[in-house]
Amino acid sequence: MATRNVVLSQHQHELVESLVSSGRYQNASEVLREGLRLIERQEAEDAIKIAALRDAAERGWADLASGRYEDLADEDLDDFIGQLGAHTAQAKSAG
Repeated sequence: MATRNVVLSQHQHELVESLVSSGRYQNASEVLREGLRLIERQEAEDAIKIAALRDAAERGWADLASGRYEDLADEDLDDFIGQLGAHTAQAKSAG
């Protein structure tokens, strides 16, 4: 297994020591590996979210280009969003 030296702040050092002394982890390496797993998982989740946002933006731009949109006056926006929420809740309860 590869080894690497790392520099920790005092706070990080104390956190690692606390996690090891609590028995939750056997040593500092386990703590750091768990941290890296969490970063890896978070980055994978972020990539999925970004892909979904890009897809939604592309669909939105395509809808605009095709004229598939509805103009709303500012005073109608709250009501429209409320209707969307009700529609979504209804779809979830039916699904």
